[in-house]
Amino acid sequence: MLGLDIGTRSVKAVLLSNSGGQIQIIGYACEPIQGNAFAEREIKDFDAVSAAIRKAKMSVKSKCKTAAVAVSGSTVITKVVFMDPGQTDFEMESQIEVEADSLIPYPLDEVYLDFEEVGESKTHVGKVDVLLSAAHKDMIDGRVTLLRELELEPKVVDVDGYALGTALLNYADQPEEGAPLCCINLGASQLIVTVVQQDRVIYSKEHGFGMDNLVRDLSLVLGMDPFEVSKQLVAGELPEGWREQSLPVFVANLQQQLNRALQMYVSSTNRDRPARILISGGGANLPGLAQELEKEMSLKVDVFNPLCHMKIRDNLDADALMKLAPQLAIAVGLADRSFSPWHI
Repeated sequence: MLGLDIGTRSVKAVLLSNSGGQIQIIGYACEPIQGNAFAEREIKDFDAVSAAIRKAKMSVKSKCKTAAVAVSGSTVITKVVFMDPGQTDFEMESQIEVEADSLIPYPLDEVYLDFEEVGESKTHVGKVDVLLSAAHKDMIDGRVTLLRELELEPKVVDVDGYALGTALLNYADQPEEGAPLCCINLGASQLIVTVVQQDRVIYSKEHGFGMDNLVRDLSLVLGMDPFEVSKQLVAGELPEGWREQSLPVFVANLQQQLNRALQMYVSSTNRDRPARILISGGGANLPGLAQELEKEMSLKVDVFNPLCHMKIRDNLDADALMKLAPQLAIAVGLADRSFSPWHI
């Protein structure tokens, strides 16, 4: 399946193959979305998003007709609930609806529900952990309709934080002795904190802060259109002096957001603050950001490259691909769903 990460500013696409356990990247794309196509993670300008997906699909140069996409935002809810082991899906389903009714702030006929047993519970003896996921139908239906109009069939709809978790579990170097691994995905409009440990996502939360904060500041200071600022920022073509003027303020705000986000992780899971974090997303491509955060936050910060152990198809530009790699983390996690079974 084509892994399609539909962000608020760009569409990232990744296509993987698996031959005898050797993962190969056989196609990728990163196409900007013109204008302000989103409001609170919901698509408002379908034409702009459709044009970007169409370009991404062409750039991948594949006849693949199936896709995996993800959703996020305030209308997407995930929660681990505890249930008796050995139940069938049908038995679980009736209980899940009762649980969901008390957890979800929408009428159940306005949301899509799903659940997956993830293993024996470590906190409730004799129970199993079941991951309950819910998303407002408008959020899902908009993406499904969009893809079908482009002759792509969405086989999987994931959640951004869990897609990032899939990429971490399968393509990041795991810490010794099964310690938690924390990754911060800094996108255009949101910051996702995902923590994995021993083959599962143990924490995932979104925060409303992203690279748009820096782009808006630069747009005001330089008197330029935000889209042009974003384009020049990616290409490294901004006028001199912006790093001294605007970057320190952005880094200070980002540090504050990260400290708050990590404190929420610590307080909600009763675990230690991470001594090391990975960063991914478009923000990870900002030169020197990892070093700045490492210095300010007194912890080890590395850029997450989900492609570092993959084989790259001969016809792809490996240098250009590696520059984009941190930005493709969620798309890689989605593309990896090609290799794992799911049930409906």
